[in-house]
Amino acid sequence: MKLYRTFGQVFFAVLLCTAVMGTAETAPLTTLGAIHSLTNQEASRGLPVSFSGVVTYYANGNVDLFVQDGQTAIYVETTPSQTLAPGDRVVVTGTTRASFRPEVKADRIVVQGHGEPPAPVQAEFRQLIRAELDCQRATVRGFVRSANVVKDEGNSILYLQLQMKDGTVDAQMPESGPTDLASLLDAEVELTGAVAGRFDRKMQITGILIEASSVADLKVIRPAAVAPKDLPITPIDQMLSGYSVQNNTGRVKITGTITYYLPGSTLVLQNGDRSVLVTTQFERPAKVGNLATVSGFPDVENGSLVLTSGAVDVLNSPSSVAPVESSSDVLARGGHALDLVSIEAKLITAVREAGQDEYVFVSGEHLFKAILQHPRHLDGAPGPMRQIEAGSMVRIVGVCRVTEAQESQKPTAFDILLRSPEDLTVLAGPSFLTVRNLTFLTGALLAGMVLIGIFAWRRERGGRTHIARLARMEQMRSRVLEHLNGSTSLLDMVEEATEIVSFRLNGAACWCEIADGLQRGTRPKQFTGLRIIEHQILSRSGTQLGVISAALHAKTKPTRIETDALSSAAGLISLAIENRRLYSDLQHRSEFDLLTELHNRFSLEKRLGEMIERAKVEKSSFGLVYVDLDGFKLINDQYGHQVGDRYLQQVTLRMKHQLRPNDVMARLGGDEFAVLLYHASSHEEIDAVVERLEGCFSDPFQVGENQIRGAASFGVALFPVDGNTQDSLLNSADAAMYVAKHQRRANQPKHDGADIEFTR
Repeated sequence: MKLYRTFGQVFFAVLLCTAVMGTAETAPLTTLGAIHSLTNQEASRGLPVSFSGVVTYYANGNVDLFVQDGQTAIYVETTPSQTLAPGDRVVVTGTTRASFRPEVKADRIVVQGHGEPPAPVQAEFRQLIRAELDCQRATVRGFVRSANVVKDEGNSILYLQLQMKDGTVDAQMPESGPTDLASLLDAEVELTGAVAGRFDRKMQITGILIEASSVADLKVIRPAAVAPKDLPITPIDQMLSGYSVQNNTGRVKITGTITYYLPGSTLVLQNGDRSVLVTTQFERPAKVGNLATVSGFPDVENGSLVLTSGAVDVLNSPSSVAPVESSSDVLARGGHALDLVSIEAKLITAVREAGQDEYVFVSGEHLFKAILQHPRHLDGAPGPMRQIEAGSMVRIVGVCRVTEAQESQKPTAFDILLRSPEDLTVLAGPSFLTVRNLTFLTGALLAGMVLIGIFAWRRERGGRTHIARLARMEQMRSRVLEHLNGSTSLLDMVEEATEIVSFRLNGAACWCEIADGLQRGTRPKQFTGLRIIEHQILSRSGTQLGVISAALHAKTKPTRIETDALSSAAGLISLAIENRRLYSDLQHRSEFDLLTELHNRFSLEKRLGEMIERAKVEKSSFGLVYVDLDGFKLINDQYGHQVGDRYLQQVTLRMKHQLRPNDVMARLGGDEFAVLLYHASSHEEIDAVVERLEGCFSDPFQVGENQIRGAASFGVALFPVDGNTQDSLLNSADAAMYVAKHQRRANQPKHDGADIEFTR
């Protein structure tokens, strides 16, 4: 009996432990320390949380919330409609998610009371850049290098760049009233706020942003020794006389597998899912696929981590990296920046330039280049360029280079860096149904019809003189040549088909009515005493394209040659119409964006080149405007891509209505646009157009039941002042737009990737 009691107690204990463990697995995490102890892999499971803390930063209309409990702090994404203030004691209920470090997506926030926010930590740049104070309330001290007031979602933001002892940080706070920005420049200040970060697409930290709750958190310790307005004027060619930089960045050492190597220039190392670009003057042999260690100086260029002045030590230890199979949509989002990837795409064209071979591909809605760079110190000319027929499907293996990494997680452009010509593998040749082949096929069929007509004509009209037959045959042969050369319009081709029918039917009147309402041929004014025969012109899908008819004397009897003549002509006209429509459609697709019906990037570059040549001859000028929509990814995430597409269409219509008839607007991809302004003679004239374009976003956009307030950033360039080549003009406008975007959006940290900078 005692033994049974013991077993019963053990069994009950096991059941109790199991119940407690099951409860523990579903119970929410109740402290910030417990959330901080999670790994990103654990946080990605969406674990429930319910913890309390004190608000250290929240701006009305934003989704960023920083909460701190003691010396532990965390980023929380909430809704933009909260009523919160620093010092509020809140209970946050939500779920965890992976990020730079585990963070929280809030479902509910309850305010329990209000008090003083936590005492700030006196921060040094080293602590900030090492993320030792991530999300905590801290005080920084430094000199103001720039100060601007920018607009974000209709709110005025004071945006500063501070030079601390060992590095530069950005800071932003709501502007509560007029601020004397000039008095802040070069002043030594102290600022208190929550420590946020800026990250690349792989959630690697690239900078620091201090989120302050108000201008009251900014204190001027010592004004500038000389106010900017009192500085003497320095000649432009002597600007560098004031240049002075002290860089104490320490050398670091990394290791990984070489996935790309251009002697004396560039090396890419990959270690797991992390990759880095190394700039180096190293020129010794280095085999792709071998391990290497590199020491150099860490830096951030174009929003991505790089290692500069790399000293390379190649290890004779093979460690190949398998390329990641991907798609153009995934690569454009930047998650595989600098990774070894594999993608399948169709070749559009290929060209050899002075320093590299470029292959232009299309995949989905993305155009990208595969680039094989020639070594700088190559003895003699490079080898022959790999020849691949346009239209071929090709597998490309190489390193993915995102060309606009400063745009955080926003879709953008990318290239593939090839290691050798063998990185291109032809999977399939071009389709037979190309415009060129269809043109030849049309010509061949026409020639066949002409030969058939000539043969029938010779049999039925054998009595004609030999000279007349030769003259008629020469005339038809000339028309065939016109078709083969593609110099004949569709209507002329239809008329020639009716002439062939008339010729075969001994001069009977023949005419053709096309579904578009057009008519060609000879149609009698009266049909009295005539027998009318007709044949429908059908497409390959069975759609009626028109009708071809002939009028013969009523007393003549129907013959098979009548049916054959009309049937053959109908087939020829159907092929001509579909060929011309296919050609027009292909030509339209090659030059216009299907969603917005604007010119695409290729079309813009073509017209830009033509405008440059014309402007050089006429010694005139023109303008270029870059347009980038703000917060477009947030619209897609919140409302869905269908609403996002309709929003793009409405934005396009509004902006097109603000342009002059000769101006050209193009969609470069995603939410980026460009406008070519003919006969723009000054920046003021371009700015007037930009002002009208900005006015397009004054009123909200009504997309179905959703009302969306849009915004955009603009950059301008004037030929030839800002550049006299395509690249220099595009780079000038892009750089100006990038500056405007930073001034407008102030690198506001958002985890959804809709903003320029992805911050926490």
